[in-house]
Amino acid sequence: MLGLICVDVDGTLIGTGNTVREDVWAALADARLRGVRVALCSGRPAFGNALGYARRLDPDGWHVFQNGASIVNVGSGESLSEPLPEGPLAALLTRAHETGRLLEVYTDDDFGITRPGDLARRHAELLGLPYTPQAPERLVGTRVRAQWVVPLGEAAGVLAEQAPGLDVHPAGSPAMPDTLFISLTRAGIGKGSAVALIAAQYGLPLSRVMMVGDGHNDVTAMRIVGHPVAMGNADAQARAAASHHVSHVDEGGLAQAVRLALTL
Repeated sequence: MLGLICVDVDGTLIGTGNTVREDVWAALADARLRGVRVALCSGRPAFGNALGYARRLDPDGWHVFQNGASIVNVGSGESLSEPLPEGPLAALLTRAHETGRLLEVYTDDDFGITRPGDLARRHAELLGLPYTPQAPERLVGTRVRAQWVVPLGEAAGVLAEQAPGLDVHPAGSPAMPDTLFISLTRAGIGKGSAVALIAAQYGLPLSRVMMVGDGHNDVTAMRIVGHPVAMGNADAQARAAASHHVSHVDEGGLAQAVRLALTL
């Protein structure tokens, strides 16, 4: 039996209805009862729906948010987060104001946006947050991540832009299929670095860790664990990184992965 199961959110834990299947919750609860730690491993921030998911998965455990930039113990509140470098962040804000694109900037517990409007409102709803726009410059605390939120038709152009000093983590959500979320963290920071840190906190070798995901931003974690699992709806990069494959998120693929973890 494995010691740690790491679970992506969009396309893995939640599907097209922005909800979690009851059989998935039941399988995850069974794993915890058997002594397996369960860690959320998401691009989402450590508040709103994602914080609720983390607390239900493992209420006194470590969880990965914001593509590895935010690592939080939701029981103690302890944080191992990594700040964005100031120069690259300033360049992103300048670019956002020049282009009129939506850029979100996050701390561990708050965020600001450069362009209020329907896209920002829909994303706040997806995150389970009230739509109360504030400028990034008004944020208090360490800024750990930035994120472009763009229509799919604009995504290729944004991904082609240079981002010195930063790592780029594109991801989608079944609940907003017309949108790409292009997350930016300090260079060298990703889900892989965060999962390795959490495994070390629990005293577990990576050979006893499973990562379940569906997208490009899950691949750094999938490559370092002993048991990488791709959902049936996974993109080509996630499928290629996986040694196990399960059903589509809307068909309970994550429950299958958890049951597999209990047999390994």
